[in-house]
Amino acid sequence: MNTNKPAVPNTTVTRNVNDLDQKTENIYESLVIIAKRANQISNNIKEELHGKLAEFASSNDNLEEIFENREQIEISKHYERMPKPSLIAIDEFLNGKVYHRNPAKEENTKA
Repeated sequence: MNTNKPAVPNTTVTRNVNDLDQKTENIYESLVIIAKRANQISNNIKEELHGKLAEFASSNDNLEEIFENREQIEISKHYERMPKPSLIAIDEFLNGKVYHRNPAKEENTKA
């Protein structure tokens, strides 16, 4: 009988949903902004990673060399340990580091 409780990650942060909609007054709009920013961050990280891995790519088709390229493995491990793009985007949004605007809201305020 296994009585051990599953380990809870100590990096988990519980967020107050009310904090997310204070800037936009709409939780869904806030989530769209965060999701778009997370996609931007993810694409930037992916391009950076591919660029760094390409530096160590070999033109040889030596199978042993492909599986034992330590530099590529270390670079990959570094990127795996980085915070996820969604967490970075949430932090940026909550700290006012994300520029966003809603043209539909701007039109309503002008009329």
